[in-house]
Amino acid sequence: MTVAQQSLISPTANPELEKALRDRVDRRSAIAGGLGELEPLAVRLGLVQNSLTPRFRDPVLALFAADHGIVVDGVGAQWGRATKDQVQMALHAQLPVSVFARLQGLHLTVVDCGVADNLPPHARLLARKVAHGTRNARTALAMSVEQAHAGVRVGMEIADNLPGNVLACAAMGQGSAECAALVLSRLAEQPVRDFVVSGPTMRQDDLIHLLDVLHGAQARHREAKDPMDLLAAFGGHELAVMVGAMLVAASKRSLIIVDGIAACAALKLASLICAPVTDYAVFCRSHVHRGLDEALALFHASALLELGMDSADGTGAALAWPMIRSAAALLTDLHEVAEARLAIRPEPGVVVPTLNA
Repeated sequence: MTVAQQSLISPTANPELEKALRDRVDRRSAIAGGLGELEPLAVRLGLVQNSLTPRFRDPVLALFAADHGIVVDGVGAQWGRATKDQVQMALHAQLPVSVFARLQGLHLTVVDCGVADNLPPHARLLARKVAHGTRNARTALAMSVEQAHAGVRVGMEIADNLPGNVLACAAMGQGSAECAALVLSRLAEQPVRDFVVSGPTMRQDDLIHLLDVLHGAQARHREAKDPMDLLAAFGGHELAVMVGAMLVAASKRSLIIVDGIAACAALKLASLICAPVTDYAVFCRSHVHRGLDEALALFHASALLELGMDSADGTGAALAWPMIRSAAALLTDLHEVAEARLAIRPEPGVVVPTLNA
């Protein structure tokens, strides 16, 4: 990432615009009542687009898919389905996220960043395979530093070619959450346990085995600190691609919708490359995993919707999209109340005084 590329991401801070946006929202609240969390979200959207009237076009929900070598140690077998099968289900409307995206007008795209198997062509599949999965981070570098850079470049190219100004990011693949937990643990200097404990019902023997594997990976790569070194050490290819996509999306003043712990890890890595990228992000969640609470806390953020789901990443983004559109509509589609004289038509035989606005 060059200095020139980093400098293309402008912070969204603009006190004058923020005041104008807040005044605009407050005028609507004074007339029709408050709308809670929609109001700060509307202001945030205006700042993202540097506009009093933010408008969205051609929104994309991208599922970044990859396999991870760490699953050979018996961790991360999400729902017992191979990554290639998860991809096919998403592409053929066999997952809720696919249906919800279509209903909400989001263009669903699955990006093959590093699925171990070759996937058949599909209109909504972007074949951008960096490699056929990563190596096992417990025994070796998950990928080479060159592959990490290649993945970032792939993501930059994808975001650069997007026609719209909204990119929702979510990951797909066995082992993705565990590799993201390794990255976040190192960046936050917190125990990896914080990011992998799903909740009070998690089986203790499963947790013990998982932590044994992850602690082994951490010990092998204890010197990895730099963002690209972390990507190489722990993987996966989907994280690298999301990093590049987020950086370029932010440089285009696009809204970034972050769904899931892997997307949070990618955003955290991207923020170390160029800090203002986080200004363009809002957060969603598709499951109640406790580790995701820790990931969101790193950004001092909460999810737009808390629905108690336990679904594939991306589902929350699809469901939150109408909320985001509604927040923008407060600024763009809600007409100002005229400051003119309001005449109330009286009932027959009743005299009603004219009121001044």
